[in-house]
Amino acid sequence: MGKNKLARWAELGTFDKVIQHDNKIGFGKEHQLRGKWNSEIFKNQNPLILELGCGRGEYTTALSQKFPDQNFIGVDIKGARMWRGAKTAHEDNLMNAAFLRTRIEFINSFFAEDEVDEIWLTFPDPQLDKKNSNKRLTCPWFLNIYRQFLKDGGIIHLKTDNYELFNYTKKLAQRNGLTVITATTDLHSEITGDDILRIRTHYEEIFLKQGLKINYLAFRLGKNTNIEDDRSQTKEG
Repeated sequence: MGKNKLARWAELGTFDKVIQHDNKIGFGKEHQLRGKWNSEIFKNQNPLILELGCGRGEYTTALSQKFPDQNFIGVDIKGARMWRGAKTAHEDNLMNAAFLRTRIEFINSFFAEDEVDEIWLTFPDPQLDKKNSNKRLTCPWFLNIYRQFLKDGGIIHLKTDNYELFNYTKKLAQRNGLTVITATTDLHSEITGDDILRIRTHYEEIFLKQGLKINYLAFRLGKNTNIEDDRSQTKEG
């Protein structure tokens, strides 16, 4: 591990509102902050929004700046990458931004029923190998985890440069009767008036310079809808 990465790891632990993975946390275990993020971390009862797989945390910090009356938590396992967003939040005194370093598989250990209002998935790994499709952050297994702590009808936002992931997720939402709010395969050309969607991550800037189009999907996740993937009807692409 390089000196720069070690320095970032050390500094990450000094920032306010950064919660690092507890090795004791796993499937079926509950973190002490579960159900208490607003009361103990943010000290208010404002809506709570997660950015899962936040990377450098560009969306977490940008959204917290635009919406001071909402609380945002960036979640990722890679601390050296998360350091950038946590440092920005610390330096800019963003009291409504926090970061959680953990694996997304354990996310239900950190949030209680109806604790979260919305979820952002910004350029997650598309897991193109079909053998790994159950690792996609929009696969039925993950969506069924999200609905345990997401409020009924809470919105899932997906931004991706990968059409296959976009199409897979859109078909999954449609097959399960979920309400699709927005679906576009060319975000920056088709939707120009929404400042939220115009926030660009580090990797998004790279993709756009390469001439790639950005896909965006927003849909509502019903609390009582068990998400199923009927593979007999699923065709990727």
